[in-house]
Amino acid sequence: MATSARKDSPELPDFSLLKRLARDQLIYLLEQLPGRKDLFIEADLMSPLDRIANVSILKQHDVDKLYKVEYRPIISTSDQICFLIRPRIKTVKWICDVVNADKSAEKCRRYKIIFTPQKFYACETVLEEQGVFGDVTIDEWSFYLLPLDDDIISLELPEFFADSYLAGDLRWVRTIGSALHLLHSIYGPFSNVYGIGRCSKMACESWREQAEEGDQKPRNSEIGNVFVIDRDVDFVTPMCSQVVYEGLVDDVFKIKCGCVEFGPDVSSSDKSIKVMLNSQDKVFNEIRNEHFSNVFSFLSQKARNLQTAYDKSQGMDIKQMKTFVSEELKGLKQEHRLLSLHISASESMMKKKTKHDFQDLLKTEHSLLEGFEIRECISFIEEHINMQVSMIESLRLLCLLSLTENGLLPKDYRSLKTQYLQSYGVDHLLTFANLKQSGLLVEQQQGETLTVMESKMGKLVNDKTAGKLTDAFFSLARKSNFRALSRKLNLVPKSDNEYDLRVPKDMAYVFSGAYVPLSCKLIEQVLERGGWAGLEEVTKLLNGNEFAVTGKNGAKTENQRIVIVMFLGGCTYSEISALRFLGREKGYKFIVVTTAITSSSRLLEALLGNHL
Repeated sequence: MATSARKDSPELPDFSLLKRLARDQLIYLLEQLPGRKDLFIEADLMSPLDRIANVSILKQHDVDKLYKVEYRPIISTSDQICFLIRPRIKTVKWICDVVNADKSAEKCRRYKIIFTPQKFYACETVLEEQGVFGDVTIDEWSFYLLPLDDDIISLELPEFFADSYLAGDLRWVRTIGSALHLLHSIYGPFSNVYGIGRCSKMACESWREQAEEGDQKPRNSEIGNVFVIDRDVDFVTPMCSQVVYEGLVDDVFKIKCGCVEFGPDVSSSDKSIKVMLNSQDKVFNEIRNEHFSNVFSFLSQKARNLQTAYDKSQGMDIKQMKTFVSEELKGLKQEHRLLSLHISASESMMKKKTKHDFQDLLKTEHSLLEGFEIRECISFIEEHINMQVSMIESLRLLCLLSLTENGLLPKDYRSLKTQYLQSYGVDHLLTFANLKQSGLLVEQQQGETLTVMESKMGKLVNDKTAGKLTDAFFSLARKSNFRALSRKLNLVPKSDNEYDLRVPKDMAYVFSGAYVPLSCKLIEQVLERGGWAGLEEVTKLLNGNEFAVTGKNGAKTENQRIVIVMFLGGCTYSEISALRFLGREKGYKFIVVTTAITSSSRLLEALLGNHL
């Protein structure tokens, strides 16, 4: 990235304290079941747990064996069993089956269930109904926040998206409020809290209630502003193809809990290799926010610099060589290993992305964002569906079309839906119902799109040619919220010159200069204005639910420029890169807190009919 950080940028708070607090609480809970015990861990908790307390730490506190929850009879011979689980009915019913099976076999054991991040009344009800409530002890592990990097914190709650925006289940709202309360207790008080979205508003109300109940001790604030945003405020951004390096790595290899597994084609060996992707990886840290088109040139230059550093050892005397080996060689070897990995990963991504005409795909997306050549875009999507290029990619394009055009024309919706079902199976009828329910893929209502004059014109024409004319009127008459937002916020930059991705001038570089993420633009505008004043028309288009809370800590200090941005429903790496760019330009330091790192594939997979 050409733009370097401003010299007056503030230092980020130390979030390692969050890990220590979580680890200490877990150890305390495990010690409440004294003696040797086996620990059963829910599958999606294994990676987060490894970041908090690895196997050796667990062994130090009398955990004998670790098992993954697999919903079948257990093979443990221990007299004490501890279950570390999410508050899910399915898992609780399985535990009931385990306890009842032991009762039938007259096997006497002690059982402990640790719910994280909290327990729900529904889970306790199941224990009562199955007759095992008195046989188990229950605890909560308040594991709300997992720091993945210096500026990324995750709640590791991927189910928040489908629960909140599809099922309308708001059970996680208090969890979000508790996470905010924890941040406020350690790093606050916050000067200002801004937000938009129904869940955000409710979560902040929950946090304020918890804050009022606790002690209000005066202390120095490490964080100035907080911005909370619902994912459904901006569905367009996660439906766009990611082209920054970190986003592409996530799309192709799937980054899980800050860690990626590279296959043999990248590791240059017979085995896969797991790599932690964070700021400690010097090579990755320099390219993570770069547009992919710039990555190869950077890596080539890095390789040349590394070779020059190795060549320095030529002609050294013994004393200089000793210093070189003890101080530099180890670091150079580590950098060389990481450089080789990232070069191989880049080559692998390049092969996969050029395989299915990635440039044509990007061109179609850019046309949809700009509102040009929509018919050509629909033809491309139809071809994509009929060739069965990718089930998820086809859905993503359909959703992007719907979101940018404020819904599909009825005849287009029916046609595209039919073609999709013919290509991928009628079981996706439920998928389309889920997408409609969540607002990602909807059908326009004709009465909402025609003006009075156009309605009269439609009545005058009956033949096929007239039908095409009416379609044209439909296209012209649509008042898409996205189109209106795009104009008001300048989300699609207008430029006669080609966008220079080597020296980006705005956040649009994360989408090749075609689009500024709506979520990030809102954050920029609110911080510049110190609130929502002047953005009334924008918030109206976003269905309102905006709010601003001014705290007692109103002093203008450098900590005012440390901003927490909390995404409820997931955040993409493209948005994180855009916020880092904005921070460098404006002198802010953004800390992204999210219910989970997400992408178009993760969001859509959560809504697939066969998934639910």
